[in-house]
Amino acid sequence: MKEYKVGDIVEGIVTGIEKYGIFVSMNNNYNGLIHISEISSSFVKNVNDYVNINEKINVEIIDVNKKSRQCKL
Repeated sequence: MKEYKVGDIVEGIVTGIEKYGIFVSMNNNYNGLIHISEISSSFVKNVNDYVNINEKINVEIIDVNKKSRQCKL
């Protein structure tokens, strides 16, 4: 089983979109959130302008909680 670490770039699938960010499912039952402030270096008004549900995207891991299998992306 692959262990994720800070700085890894991995592929995930968008599972949810909220006003505050994007939920992503990754391999090995890990899930993560891309906070709206991390989506772009410029101001993001509408998260829906950047992704769609079930879209495959590459994400960078900012923090990993191995116990809960949650990542900040």
